[in-house]
Order: sequence, then structure tokens, then C-alpha cells
Amino acid sequence: MATPTTSAPVIPPPPLEALSVVVPVFNEQTWIRTCIEALVTSAARASLPLDLVVVDDGSTDGTPQVLAELSAEHGFTVVHQPNAGRLTARATGLARAREPWVLLLDSRVITGPDSLSWVRRAVAADPDRLVWCGHVDVATDGNLFAAYWAGLVKIGWRRYTADPRLVSFGAEEFDAYPKGTGCLLLPRELLAEAGASFRSLYDDPDLASDDTRLLRHVAGRTPIWLTPDFRFDYHGKQGARGFVKQCWFRGTTFVDGYLGQPGPVRRALLAALAGGGVLALLGLRRPALGAVGLGAVTVAVPAVVATVGGGRDEVVAGAVLTPVFVASFGAGVLRGLVLAARSRLGAARSRATG
Repeated sequence: MATPTTSAPVIPPPPLEALSVVVPVFNEQTWIRTCIEALVTSAARASLPLDLVVVDDGSTDGTPQVLAELSAEHGFTVVHQPNAGRLTARATGLARAREPWVLLLDSRVITGPDSLSWVRRAVAADPDRLVWCGHVDVATDGNLFAAYWAGLVKIGWRRYTADPRLVSFGAEEFDAYPKGTGCLLLPRELLAEAGASFRSLYDDPDLASDDTRLLRHVAGRTPIWLTPDFRFDYHGKQGARGFVKQCWFRGTTFVDGYLGQPGPVRRALLAALAGGGVLALLGLRRPALGAVGLGAVTVAVPAVVATVGGGRDEVVAGAVLTPVFVASFGAGVLRGLVLAARSRLGAARSRATG
């Protein structure tokens, strides 16, 4: 669907007296329990009634049984659907949400005990601050793969991570601050509007960048606020196989989120593509030079992570995992470019034959 051209101001919803929460989940029988129990605890401390909708996106492990137990204990809605991806699962949950305020929450994201109390007071103090993106701390102890992502976050969004504080950003500064839909509070109507405006570069919604593209629309309508007081913990997946799959997937969604969008990230994407092409060509024609180039990147990443304040685990992860990241993420980027080109060519053929 085309992006709405309305410039009308976003009307603040009623006070934050109750909260709808939409949680998509796929094969997270361990983390979904921790996620829900932390959310319920935080809401109770905030005296905030919850309208919780958990969408089981075709889990094949023990997740459905865990959800049945939790639902019986806490009284929330569980919706089961065939696996269709996070974007579709969220849409399913949003259709069931009843309250004017919605929190999008991922199953490995753990709500801080006082986070909902703090944001409830903040919304009451200034109702025009409509969108709050959670401050996320990545749990890296013993998880080299999560530490790698944490190091990259500190490089890309050092303007905030070097000095976490209350900030806001709009469309012009969109690329400079951390953001995501894994813990995002906003009015339900604004979320529905952003969803209606959403259009991926790809034909397959499972591969769409439902973080960046959706939030870019939101930032164009009203500032997004970020503070360490609205805090969440993220527990990344462990294991080399999962890391490779995550790099491959994020490389693909990265293209969808930034290709065709102005700003420094697009320029970095184009520069990385050019550099990656040169490195690959060198590797094919002169393997020794290709190895030297990859080695230089492998040395540079942990050095930069250390410079921007990364901890020991993040620096070590940068040194160990950068070659794997370069290959897997780069392959995902190439897949994204192919998918985008295929979609555009298909649309052009449809117009030509229509």
C-alpha cells in the first residue's frame, strides 16, 4: 500500500490507564515464560491492567503447552496460527488488542521491573510524548554470539550508547539512534497507520524489515523517545548455526530497511557492497590479497568496538566472529538485492501486461 501523505498531527490517545501487549512467539518454550512473568511483574508494580495477546506462530516445540499453563495462571489471550513470520503474527495480535496504547514485545525481551511504572508516569507528565522505544541491554555473559551483536550496536549507534540518556529523534536523525519493534510502546491507531503504510521491497513478508520500515513511518509522524529508564534485557540465541542464520536473515532485512532510503546507513551499505565486491574479486583472483583484506577487517572490528566502549566479551567476539559475520551477512545482503530486483522486475512486467 502507498504511504499516507497526511501531515495531520497525531492525536494523543487517552491516558495510559491500561495496556495492550502483543507478543509473537515461535519455538521459545524457555524464554516465553521468562518474558511473560517479567511483563506481568512490571505491570503489577505499575498498577497497570494488561490486555495481553500472545500469538504462537506455528511453534513445534513445547511453546503451546507453556502458553496454556501461563494463560491459565495469568488470564491472557493465546492465538495459534500456522507459521507466517513475525510481521503477520503481530498483525494477528494487533487485531485482538483492545486498549488505545500498545506495547510490542518480543519473546526474548525481558521487561525491567520498574519500566512500566516509569513510562506510565512519563506519559502522564507529557502526553505529547507518544512513542517510546525501549532501552535494550544485551545479555552477553557466556554468549559470544550475543556479544558480537552488542558490539555492532555500540559502533552503529554510539551517539546514544556512549551516553545513554533521555533523547528523542525524528526522520532526519533516524539512522543515528538505536531503535526496534522488540519493545516499542505507542498508540494503537498510530501503529495501525504505520502497518497500513508498510510496503516491503520484497514479495515475501517473512523477509521484510518490519522494524526499520515501520519505524521510519512513525518517526516521520512524531518523535520517538528513548531513555535508559524504560529498560529491557535481550537474550540472544546461542550456537554457531543460529548465529549464521541470524546474520543471513539480518543481511536480507538490512537491504529492505535501508536500500532506497536517504542517509548514512544507505551510504554505508553501498560502500560495503563496493568493498565486499573488491574483496571477493581479490579472493578469487589473488587469494593471498583477499586473505589480507579479510584479516584487516577482522582486526579493525574489535579495535573499533574497544574504541567505542565495548567490553571484553564484545571485543573478543569481534575478533573471533567477524569472518563468519562478513560471509553470512554479506550473503544475506546479496539475497536481499536479488529479491528486491526480482520484485521490481515482476511489478514492471505486471504493468506492461496490464
